[in-house]
Amino acid sequence: MEIAKLGEFGLIDRLTQDIKPQNTSTKYGVGDDCAVLHYPDTEVLVTTDMLMEGVHFDLTYITLQHLGWKSAMVNISDIFAMNGTPRQMTVSLALSKRFSVEDVEQFYTGLRAACDKWGVDIVGGDTTSSYTGLAISITCIGEARHDDIVYRNGAKETDLICVSGDLGAAYMGLQLLEREKAVYYQMVAEAKKKGKEAPDFQPDFSGKEYLLQRQLKTEARGDIIQRLRDAGIRPTSMMDISDGLSSELRHICKQSGVGCRIFEKQLPIDYQTAVMAEELNMNVTTCALNGGEDYELLFTVPIGDHERIQQMEDVHLIGHITNASLGHVLVTRDDQEFELKAQGWNPLE
Repeated sequence: MEIAKLGEFGLIDRLTQDIKPQNTSTKYGVGDDCAVLHYPDTEVLVTTDMLMEGVHFDLTYITLQHLGWKSAMVNISDIFAMNGTPRQMTVSLALSKRFSVEDVEQFYTGLRAACDKWGVDIVGGDTTSSYTGLAISITCIGEARHDDIVYRNGAKETDLICVSGDLGAAYMGLQLLEREKAVYYQMVAEAKKKGKEAPDFQPDFSGKEYLLQRQLKTEARGDIIQRLRDAGIRPTSMMDISDGLSSELRHICKQSGVGCRIFEKQLPIDYQTAVMAEELNMNVTTCALNGGEDYELLFTVPIGDHERIQQMEDVHLIGHITNASLGHVLVTRDDQEFELKAQGWNPLE
């Protein structure tokens, strides 16, 4: 069905007709000029992300359902990175005429699945037309007690530097998808030269399923936030890894006025990531340091929490905070020291 047949409000009604609020702070959601939220005793957290077709995603290899899931998760991740709890979300879409009503429903299927996982209410948004492809703008609203909020500027000398999960897998997943896309386009071009139809193409993803999952089905690490709370650990600084570990760690150091020292041998890297890097003749450590879209949590904790951190599942100690005068140092496996440079993804390049 063409979106124009439903119109803006008809489309909104179709996508949101059965959405029921899950949070007491949601007084009124979709259906009026504004959503009504009530937070009497907590701080309100607000984060916004914009995703542009051709810049942040490629519909050649990501389904609209996966895109909906990912669009929600990257915003939810920002709330967790402040040690908060996500509660509400607004969703705005700019759509070209090539998208049908069913396409948008697929997007919302993924979006709502991500919101349902973390108990987030969809409370509004906007839709409009686009001449340049699909644009997605999402705002996520969360809450946290004043004393629980964790900023980027709280890291102190001797604090331990920790990351959740593993690093570089999402970036390797992207490289894999881009490689198979290039192969497909080459086959199409060769067939066109010969006046033939392009042959059926089956990309080779065997043994690399984890890499695809990390790129296409992003997970916000609310589970790590809960484990930290259960263990009685409050990070001194924290952010999620969207643009690469090196870039994010330097952000924390800059805002906290400190230096850092991390160790290559302690970087958590999955086996499939290492194999894929070798296959593509790429340095796996460089991928782990600078590959974006992991959405793992990078955080610092007081040195007194060392034992509890070591006992925590899926959390890895990779270094410590130093005096700012000592700079940002990566210690290699053979004990050489190099400056840790911010080489992560820059969306404005």
